[in-house]
Amino acid sequence: MTTEVEYWEAIEKRICAKCVDGDGLGECRIGDGRECALRTSFPQIIEAINAAFSSSIEPYEEQLREKVCRVCTHQSGDGSCRLRDDVACALDRYFPMIVEVIEETQLKHRLHMG
Repeated sequence: MTTEVEYWEAIEKRICAKCVDGDGLGECRIGDGRECALRTSFPQIIEAINAAFSSSIEPYEEQLREKVCRVCTHQSGDGSCRLRDDVACALDRYFPMIVEVIEETQLKHRLHMG
């Protein structure tokens, strides 16, 4: 079974290194007293991705909204999110790539184990 550390290392290489909130080397520079939702909700993100399997992103997004966004302090009671609407949530911005990285990491692990 792939560990959270393996997933995070893959995320840092593929996403954090390219994130507009980063320094180009994988270090986060969000600032303003905010934390990266990807880092703070990582176990729940993995859970959301593992709860869906589809060739479409919609089932993954539904799981993300249920397991992560629903409990996020930035989401309002009606389900809207100012950060998401302003494309300021790194988790939402990079979510399709995050799904891809997690699933590729799982596949590599299965191929090495099998």
